[in-house]
Amino acid sequence: MAKQTGVITLKGPVGRLSFYKTKDGYLAREKGGVEKSRIMNDPRFARTRENIREFTDNANSSKLLRDALRPVISKIGDRRLNLRITQLMMQVLKSDESSVRGDRRVKMGNWDLLKDMELNAGSSLSSTLFFDIQTADSPSAWQVQTPAFFPGDMIAIPNGATHYRLSATGVAVDFDSGIRSVSAASTGALSVLDAAVPQSLSVDKAPLSGSHFVYLLTVEFIQIVNGVEYAINNGAHNAAKILDTSKTS
Repeated sequence: MAKQTGVITLKGPVGRLSFYKTKDGYLAREKGGVEKSRIMNDPRFARTRENIREFTDNANSSKLLRDALRPVISKIGDRRLNLRITQLMMQVLKSDESSVRGDRRVKMGNWDLLKDMELNAGSSLSSTLFFDIQTADSPSAWQVQTPAFFPGDMIAIPNGATHYRLSATGVAVDFDSGIRSVSAASTGALSVLDAAVPQSLSVDKAPLSGSHFVYLLTVEFIQIVNGVEYAINNGAHNAAKILDTSKTS
C-alpha cells in the first residue's frame, strides 16, 4: 500500500492508480480485480454469472414496480423505501421454484410476499389508522370500505394537519414488456375535526394492464391554508400499505 507524501494530495483514479483518503492520511493503490471477460467466460465463475443474471432481473423488476408506484411513493417520506422494495423483490425472485439457479425470475416467484408491505417504515398504516378496513375484489374493481369514525379517536393525526385524504390505488406491471399502469380512487380532503361517514373507494381495473398487480391504501396528511394544500413534514407521517396482490401468469 503506497502512501502519499508532500504538499499535493490526490483523490480518485489516475490511470491504474486509485488515490483515496483515510484516517491514516492519503493513500494510493493499484487497480485490481478480475477482468470482466474472465468473469463472463471462465467456468470457475459460473456461480458469479448466475448471481449477476438474477441480480439484473431483480434490479429491472424492482425499478419497474417502483416506477409504477411513483404516485404513491412521491407522497411517502421514507428514504430507504427503494432499498426495501429491492430487498423484498429479491425474496420474491428466490421463491421461484420452477427455475434453476441463475434463471430464477421475479415474475415466477411468490408475488404474495409483497402483501402487507408498509411503504413508510417510520409511519405504518397499522399505527396510523385504528379503524377496521375491509376489502373486496371482483373482476372489474378492487374496493376498500371504511366505517364511520371520529378522526381524533381513530387516526394518529400529526401536528399541523388540518385535513387528511384516503386513497385506494391499484398498480399493474408486465415484466416481459416493461409496461406499467395505475388506477386510483380518493376521498378528497377531509377535515380532521369532522366525523367521517362510511366510505367505499373503488379502483377500476379497466385501466390496469399487466400480469402482476398490487393494491394499496394510503393516508395522506395535509394542511390547507386559504384553499391551498401544503404537505406535512415532507410526507414523513403519510402511510401506505399493500393490502392485496394478484397475478395472471
